[in-house]
Amino acid sequence: MTTEVLATVRHHEEVMGTVVSFEVTNADGARSRDAIARACRRLHELDAVLSLWIPESPMSRVRAGVLPLDAAPPEITEVLTLCRGAVALSEGWFDPWAMPGGVDPTGLAKGWALEQAIAVLAESGCEAAMCNGGGDVALLGAPPGSTSWRIGIQHPWRRDALAAAIEATAGAVATSGSYERGAHLIDPRTGEPALVAASATVVGPSLAIADALATALAVGGDPVLDAVRRLDGYDAYLIRLDGSEASTEGIHLA
Repeated sequence: MTTEVLATVRHHEEVMGTVVSFEVTNADGARSRDAIARACRRLHELDAVLSLWIPESPMSRVRAGVLPLDAAPPEITEVLTLCRGAVALSEGWFDPWAMPGGVDPTGLAKGWALEQAIAVLAESGCEAAMCNGGGDVALLGAPPGSTSWRIGIQHPWRRDALAAAIEATAGAVATSGSYERGAHLIDPRTGEPALVAASATVVGPSLAIADALATALAVGGDPVLDAVRRLDGYDAYLIRLDGSEASTEGIHLA
């Protein structure tokens, strides 16, 4: 009887304004490295299309009204369609069309792009993989010897500590808050920076939707926690500004 030897390959890539980390486990390390390279190329392609930090990107031109949506790359239509669904799921607490300066799908687009990267890894035959971009984590399979991933949640006030670790078997974990980039989250109902939650995490099957819901939870706090509780397949963990915590019933803290 032979035991299959699994190799874990790790890689870090600067893209989408952050560092994206890959951890891929497979019997063929060379195949994993090739798959990661193709996933990174796909992320760079999507960043060139969707980034609002690039003035001439198609998304920037759509936002400025100089590129009709029907002439834009199909990725933009797909992302904006998902955004419309996320507006309804979040009960209006996530709304790219209510952002200052025009439509801004950033709160969903990064999660969607990371989903595309993990799909490249899956198509390449990778057995288990994690793709982490600035607190948005796409998952494939499970790490060797386990049935779930353990995802650490950064402590919002202590840079050298974790607030918690979540046991995740679903495809995605997204965390949002103001501790990394300051008060950059906008309340769509007021147009002003939101200071409601210290940290907001959503777990679910889709990273695009989890990303949008985590943004909404960071902006809206407890009302959004209740909205997530009403959704099938999604759960949430909230750290309020006073340090108190709350979560939906399906969150498993390690």
